[in-house]
Amino acid sequence: MVTKKDILELKRRFKKEECTFTKMTGCYVDCNKNKVVKINETFLNLDDEEFFKYLEIAKKALSGTVGNNLLELDFPEEEELPGGKQHFFMALRQSELKNDDLLDRFYDLIIENYGYVGNYLILLFHDAYDVITKTEDNLKLDESEEVYEYLLCAICPVCLTKPGLGYREDENRIGPRIRDWVVGAPDSGFLFPSFSERSADIHTITYYVKDAKDSHPEFIADALGCGPKRTATEQKQVFQAFVKRALAPVVDDPDDVLLDIQESISNMVEEKEDIAELDAPDIPLSTDTFKEVLQESGVPETVLPEIEKSFTEEFGDCPPVAKILVDEKAVAANIQAKKEQELQKQVQELKEIVSNETVKTYDVILRVKPEKETQIKVETIDGQKCLVIPMDEDEHLNVNGVNTNV
Repeated sequence: MVTKKDILELKRRFKKEECTFTKMTGCYVDCNKNKVVKINETFLNLDDEEFFKYLEIAKKALSGTVGNNLLELDFPEEEELPGGKQHFFMALRQSELKNDDLLDRFYDLIIENYGYVGNYLILLFHDAYDVITKTEDNLKLDESEEVYEYLLCAICPVCLTKPGLGYREDENRIGPRIRDWVVGAPDSGFLFPSFSERSADIHTITYYVKDAKDSHPEFIADALGCGPKRTATEQKQVFQAFVKRALAPVVDDPDDVLLDIQESISNMVEEKEDIAELDAPDIPLSTDTFKEVLQESGVPETVLPEIEKSFTEEFGDCPPVAKILVDEKAVAANIQAKKEQELQKQVQELKEIVSNETVKTYDVILRVKPEKETQIKVETIDGQKCLVIPMDEDEHLNVNGVNTNV
């Protein structure tokens, strides 16, 4: 399985002094899917300005989070047979990007299946990384473990700069700036074969997508030959959609109930991590565990079967990682809001208690020095019960905040 550590090991080599890209080829495609110009460069011979710009694009094609922006896709068995996509990528890698016919086939494959409206640039890098053996404490040894030969593809939108004013040096005046076409950061791309546990996995490809809300499953299937796989963001969106759809007819605010469900999932993950005494970000949410979560969250029993059915249909035999279904910021904000509401409730209750004791229980409240307590007497004067407090000439009296001499 490809990990963040594997990706970082590759990206750390994308520097001037460590980069070993042997070849870079490419094709600029216009909005009508015409091949406008092709690129064929010995990468290390590029001028510094171009070298660093292309290197930055290569880094971006391996950016983001594994499982969200970077998906490890498996090739079906038929795609590894002659004529299959994996078989074709193996041949392209073996050619070291020196076979023009294979390159044209590759560009045609991307152009036919890449659903982008506008101009874009297809870039393809070839590299051979001499993977050095590491000890258990991650110290490098001066011996090769494997030569990892791979292709890195980046598909970048090419957009026209915005109109504006600028200095026209040729006319020595301020006028409309000259608009040109600029290559942007990659929108999609892939690494073949995957770099997993510091070794090549020719049975998988690591697919990159900039916008994790849309993995472009049709491109994955038709261009790469792999089965669809949702990003973490897509899984969260699907989960929230079917939960709220089921709750909408029976509760006033489905979002509140959804937050309670996510909070229960988050608590479940924390409990499992505490038991394991380690960080376990990949804890799966099985169907049985999900049922328990729903019951703990107070979901109405009438909709439990519908939500459980949707969960099984959407995730099947591949349960999602529990954490990715949780909107951590929203859950944290909801917990804080609950605490504030509870605090406000407690304050209001205390106010009512104090008010009741002051107004309803007592009509007169006295505060006197301890030595005066024994002098207070109850006498009936003119038929009215009265409190009598003897006062000396030098003593002072405070009635409702007003100082009075006797």
